[in-house]
Amino acid sequence: MQAAIGDRIVVKGHHIGQPDRDCEVVAVRGPEGGPPYVVRWGDTGHETLFFPGSDASVQHFEHAAT
Repeated sequence: MQAAIGDRIVVKGHHIGQPDRDCEVVAVRGPEGGPPYVVRWGDTGHETLFFPGSDASVQHFEHAAT
């Protein structure tokens, strides 16, 4: 998995009826866009260090040049 700052990671719910969780990548700590990532969770607003598993997918967004 590769992600950039501003991308969204979605983690599928593990049980029937459990909602998916999503987070925004706020920092990339791995080489060449790889994990781990510092993310901000959409449901709580907490920032954590995140190592995505096979249940996670990344949604890439266009990043404006600064």
